[in-house]
Amino acid sequence: MIQTVEIRSGDLSAEIVPSLGAGLARFDHGRVPLFRPWPEHGSSNPFDLACNLLLPWSNRISSGGFTFDAKFHELLPNLAGEPFPIHGNGFSSDWDVDSLTPDQARLSLISDGPGPYRYRAEVSYALTGQTLELLLQIVNRAPVRLPFGLGIHPWLPRTARTTLHAPASQVCLERPDHLPDGFVDVKTRPDWNFGTPTVLPGGWINNAFAGWDGVASICWPEQNRGLRIEASSPLNFYQVYSPSRASNFFCFEPVSHVVDAHNRGSIEKWNGLSVLGPGESLVAGCGFRVM
Repeated sequence: MIQTVEIRSGDLSAEIVPSLGAGLARFDHGRVPLFRPWPEHGSSNPFDLACNLLLPWSNRISSGGFTFDAKFHELLPNLAGEPFPIHGNGFSSDWDVDSLTPDQARLSLISDGPGPYRYRAEVSYALTGQTLELLLQIVNRAPVRLPFGLGIHPWLPRTARTTLHAPASQVCLERPDHLPDGFVDVKTRPDWNFGTPTVLPGGWINNAFAGWDGVASICWPEQNRGLRIEASSPLNFYQVYSPSRASNFFCFEPVSHVVDAHNRGSIEKWNGLSVLGPGESLVAGCGFRVM
């Protein structure tokens, strides 16, 4: 059986799975799941979790890797059926539990890979009042500077009337291979414009949004319940994913960079990646507050 650790505070509880990327199996308010819960008898698939941590990058990288500082760094696919490496390796690694109290947990990972990456990561989960606070940090242990990214990937319950409010100025269109096809003004896609509380689109959505202030809210009117998300810089983009209205979940992912950022324009200018020299770190926080 896969081991988990649990933290609690008042009506809130969260269950963490160290061996599956320090992701969350559950985040509940009383008996009501705020994130889509892990299967009852567990699962070895990280994407059956309620929330994943994405590092040292999020989403896909094309071209078999990336060129940085005049050197090509090879990155191999890491998931069956995926032609591109996706979401780094933090989500699939076994993390250590460094400290555990009734309402807080801290875990860490030392990784030699993938590709050129060598890093140490740390995550803390804390329940305070009606909020789950998540703080994620990564330190470059490689002997060279490299572009790093972070992301938080909750899987959220989807009902017929679920609404999302996450004002953004641009949305990135998606190619059939799930790589980006360029940003457009979000007003040109009213079904994907979450500038006001909007019911989730009925069809496929797997798109990145830019021009976001880091605040979003999700409401489940059937339950008279909601969740306010507040993400700190560098989580300046978000990704929305859901296959269709028939799905029982959707994903709202605060991320630090666009899809395939390693191969899109200047790493150091526009696409959200953070260049870290040896020993330098990147920190991102995100709060999930029950409304």
